[in-house]
Formats: sequence, C-alpha cells, structure tokens
Amino acid sequence: MTNLQKTEKQKMLAGELYLASDRELNAERKRARRLLRLYNATTEEEPEKQLQLLQDLMGKLGSNSEIVQPFFCDYGSNIHAGNNVYIGYGGVILDCNIVELGDNLLCGPYLQIYTAYHPTDPDLRLAKRELELAAPIKIGSNVWIGGGVIICPGVTIGDNTTIGAGSIVVKDIPANVVAVGNPCRVVRLLQADSSNDTSNVNS
Repeated sequence: MTNLQKTEKQKMLAGELYLASDRELNAERKRARRLLRLYNATTEEEPEKQLQLLQDLMGKLGSNSEIVQPFFCDYGSNIHAGNNVYIGYGGVILDCNIVELGDNLLCGPYLQIYTAYHPTDPDLRLAKRELELAAPIKIGSNVWIGGGVIICPGVTIGDNTTIGAGSIVVKDIPANVVAVGNPCRVVRLLQADSSNDTSNVNS
C-alpha cells in the first residue's frame, strides 16, 4: 500500500506524518472525550459503571486494573493495558500510537505518556500546522513509575524496572534497573534477590 492509499489513521499508527484534523480521527477523539467526561464524573460508589466506561474507551483493559480520576487521553483505543495495572490520579496518555502497559504496572499521580510529537523542522511545522507524528511506547511488566514522570515518544521500558519520581524518559530503559533523572538514566541494577528492597527513589 502506497502512502497515498493509506488513511490518515493508518499513517498515524505507522509513525508517518499524518493530518490530525482528519474527519475520522476527529470523530474518534470526540468519542474518547465523551467517554472520559462520563468516566471522570463517576464516583467510587459506581465501580461497575467505571469499569464499563474504561472497557468502552480502551483498546484493552486487563483484569483487576484501576485508573484513578481524573484521567485523560486522545483516543483510548490505542491503549492496551495488562492485568493489575494501577495509574494514579491526573494521568495523561496521548495515545496517537500504540501504548502497551504490562501486567502489574504501578504508576504514581500525574503520569504523562506522550506518543505524539511534531516535526522539528520549523519550516515544515509552521507551513503545515496540522501535520503530526506519533511513535509507540511500551512499558513492561512489574514496573513501578513514580509520580510526575514524563515518558516521551518511542520509548520502551523493560520488565521489573523502577522509574524515579519526576523523571523525563527520552530513551529506552532496560529491564531490571532503577532509573531516575532528567534525562532519565540508570542509577543501579536490581540485585538477584531484591524482594526486601525498600529504597525510595520517588521522594
């Protein structure tokens, strides 16, 4: 399939320049905003309604997962969450490309996951303001992400890793490490037996 034959949505998910104002994409974003308004207006006394709204919104939602309100995303359909996922309040996921969240993921408040970005060439960016790009993000299983972390387009975070609070993750982070900072860097490897590790990198 040539680029001329692709829909704007197909271009978006392929990581190519796409027109964000495309009618199909606009309709999908409006649908997501409607579901988010309903979800964010629910209370803790409506767990079944909350679950149904999240299932309608997201591409995949595993069992025993919780996303605390308020929560915001672009499409929802590009978010694939595993089992036992917890995202604290104020989470933002710009899911213009696929966002994979592994099992047993624990995220503090104000998590920000950005698949979306714009051309760095100012001439291209200013000439065609509605053109955007997006790169997928993958977060492995058993990951702990502290509060206020920003995860940038195209990043993969490996299994069992901890990302310290306030970090900005601009490059891949391997499995079985503790990483922190701006930009986020590995500060130590996990020990073979770290079951009793109570180190605090998130304060």
